[in-house]
Amino acid sequence: MVDARSLRDSTQIVLPRDVLADVRDEVEDEFVVSVFERGQSVKIVGSPVVIREVSDFLCRQGINVP
Repeated sequence: MVDARSLRDSTQIVLPRDVLADVRDEVEDEFVVSVFERGQSVKIVGSPVVIREVSDFLCRQGINVP
């Protein structure tokens, strides 16, 4: 059986809202993702392939992705 946590981790990135502020528009323009704000956090949701691409993009921008 597949662990739900591993599926969630492969389809979303959760970051503090202020960390994403400078590149949010670029992320939403370049990738097919949904971005949800929840308090001081931002959740980026997409397919596993796209989330991997977004993660790579964020790392290139100097943003540490957990």
